[in-house]
Amino acid sequence: MTTVSPDMLALQRLYHFEKTAPTRIALTQPMGDGTSRDFTWAQVAEQTRRMATYLKAQGWEPGSKVAILSKNCAWWLMSDLAIWMAGYVSVPLYPTLAHDTVNQILTHSEARACFIGKLDDWEGMKPGVPAGLPCISYALSPPDAVKNYQSWDAICAKTPPMTGEVMRPADELATLIYTSGTTGKPKGVMHSFGNFAWALEQGIKRIPMGADDRMLSYLPLAHVVERVLVEHGWLRTGMHVYFAESLDTFAADLQRARPTIFFSVPRLWVKFQQGIHHKMPPAKLNRLLSLPLIGWLVRRKIQKALGLDQCKFAAGGAAPMPVALLQWYRKLGIRVNEGYGMTENLALSHLTLPGQNQEGTVGPAYPGVEDRIDPQTGEIQMRSPALMLGYYKEPELTREVFTADGWLRTGDKGTIDAQGNLRITGRVKDLFKTSKGKYVAPAPIEDKLVMHESVEACVVTGANLGQPLGIVMINAEAVARIADPVARTELQSSLGEHLKSINLTLDPHEQLKCLVVVTTAWTVDNDLITPTFKVKRNRIEDAYARHYERWESSNQQVIWESA
Repeated sequence: MTTVSPDMLALQRLYHFEKTAPTRIALTQPMGDGTSRDFTWAQVAEQTRRMATYLKAQGWEPGSKVAILSKNCAWWLMSDLAIWMAGYVSVPLYPTLAHDTVNQILTHSEARACFIGKLDDWEGMKPGVPAGLPCISYALSPPDAVKNYQSWDAICAKTPPMTGEVMRPADELATLIYTSGTTGKPKGVMHSFGNFAWALEQGIKRIPMGADDRMLSYLPLAHVVERVLVEHGWLRTGMHVYFAESLDTFAADLQRARPTIFFSVPRLWVKFQQGIHHKMPPAKLNRLLSLPLIGWLVRRKIQKALGLDQCKFAAGGAAPMPVALLQWYRKLGIRVNEGYGMTENLALSHLTLPGQNQEGTVGPAYPGVEDRIDPQTGEIQMRSPALMLGYYKEPELTREVFTADGWLRTGDKGTIDAQGNLRITGRVKDLFKTSKGKYVAPAPIEDKLVMHESVEACVVTGANLGQPLGIVMINAEAVARIADPVARTELQSSLGEHLKSINLTLDPHEQLKCLVVVTTAWTVDNDLITPTFKVKRNRIEDAYARHYERWESSNQQVIWESA
């Protein structure tokens, strides 16, 4: 059993700040009308206590599941705390799921109620909520939810706050975190209060965070990284958490928060880079950065434009970060630390060391984490006190994901160098064999493909083909430009050159026969990516495999999907 200090458990951290910093601002919530609302620790604790009283009064069995279906907001965090205080287990859902997945998770988890919060497509998700399931709305919930469900504010107004300090032991189940579904149906990963406390104990040894820090919460809190880094980092340190209002206001949200700690997925780091290149061509930027005084001024201007001029720790994860991208940010004075982890280990596995150039690796294991490489398969395996309790109601799947001696099978392939740095080389099951009998690891090639300014996402595929091929989804800006025939020809030529330059770096059996350009966006709605922007390879194969042989037999280097 995980050994942690009881005063480091989640609810105890809330009580700590309720007593020691009641007037300090804990959360800042934009209200959608140009204003924002601050919540002090005393206010967070009071609303949490009132909702906990209400939930407890429902009389459900201890350990019953209560779901949260909402974009990130202050009430999301208070709901989680109230569920715990009432003696229940929280079940977060991604706010972008299709209605059948919503239904599958709510049914599988046996949720007794659901908080319905801030959502962009409630009409599409609503059919997935089982009839008769009690729901509670927030101040920013869709009008339909506000009209039909009890509201958070109304409940808090008429319900007394729970008194005392409820203690949830370290070994009690805290939450079910459903995986994003890259490999099939989402699985409910069970984590205890002790898992979270231990993860934060080790995490802050490598991620410097304290009460004076600020974070912007915008990646889904249903995802393990945001849950650990933002929610439990906030509870551990008492930092100030800001929430993003929308995609359209994201730049302004960053400027408002001026985060000192910032985490983003690779796809968004690429978008930031593309936005800068759109305003300043790469050649000009490189030239300016090479000039001593001007270079410093340009770096500061770009950092400020991004809202990262006060960022002391930046990180990326959830998918591989291209080395060229990390080096590009380093030239701007922004060192992006690359992390590696899974829902099953609370994302606490590996992280590059601040201030060290470890590009191409995800650094050494966190303190207290053990790692090894399976000599037969090359699979990365690890163990730590933050490992999940198992998959909810899936004992067979739980047995399969652990080795006989208790190590987690990550499903990723990698190597560990003499300094202990882990290099990820792909997925065990992503390797494919060409008709020439040669194996191809797609991930390293995809890292290079995605560095083109017009490429939003990509897949390298080609099992049983003579040569692999690349499928690239171009971004919305590129799609808009290719309505002009001249711009379309220029993009085709640019992608052709990009393909040539990449093939020069690859072994003959890895070289791509062609690039297929996709103009239809891969989205959560069409089930081609997960809510965390990971491409679902199996769904890509389903969608495009019937074209592979025709594309491979073409003499064109760049093929438009519509062709």
